Amino acid sequence: MKQHQSKERTLVIIKPDGIQRSLIGEIIKRYERVGLKLVAAKMLVPTPEHIEKHYTLDPEWRRITGEKTIKGYKDKGLTPPSEDPYEITAKILENGKKFMTAGPVIAMVWQGAHAVKIVRKITGSTEPLTSDMGTIRGDFVLDSYEMSDQDDRFVRNLVHASGSVNEAEMEIKHWFKDEEIINYNLVQEKILYDVNLDGILE
Repeated sequence: MKQHQSKERTLVIIKPDGIQRSLIGEIIKRYERVGLKLVAAKMLVPTPEHIEKHYTLDPEWRRITGEKTIKGYKDKGLTPPSEDPYEITAKILENGKKFMTAGPVIAMVWQGAHAVKIVRKITGSTEPLTSDMGTIRGDFVLDSYEMSDQDDRFVRNLVHASGSVNEAEMEIKHWFKDEEIINYNLVQEKILYDVNLDGILE
C-alpha cells in the first residue's frame, strides 16, 4: 500500500548565514505554521567531507548543476567562466564547502503532505534576487549569482531544501541516523488529515 502523503519527509538545513543573522526562529516558524511537523533537528559544524558527500549524493549533480549554471549565464547574456560543466561544479563545490563549514548549521527533517514541494515553495528559488517576496529568501536576503560570482564565493541564501522526494530520502540518511528521527503525533494533524474531523465536538 502506498504511503500516505502526510508521511512525506524533507531535509532542511539552516546555513551559517541564517544562524548568524538570527533567523532560526523565523525560518522554523514559516514551515511550522503551514502545518509541517518537525521530526528531527540538530546543530553541528559539518566537515568539508560531509558537505562534499551531501552535494554529490546524486552522481548526476555535477553535470546537471554545471549545465544549469552555464545556461543561467547565457540566458542573462553573460559569458560563463567555462563551457565545461564539471569545471564549473568543481568551483561551486569548493566554495560550498568553505561556506557550509564556516560555522554551525541546523539540520532538520520536516514531515507532512507534499513536504518537499511545500518547503521549496516557502523557501523560494535558489537565487535570492529572483525569489518572490513572501518566501524566506525573497524576504530576508539580497544576494545574487552575479555578486557571488564577482566575489568568488557561494551564494548566501540562508537555507538548503531537498529538491525531490528521492533527494530528500538520500539527504536525510546522510544527515540523520534512524533513531534521531522521532515518530509522534501532533494534535493539529487531526485537523489537517482526519477524513471526517472526528473528535472535535464532545
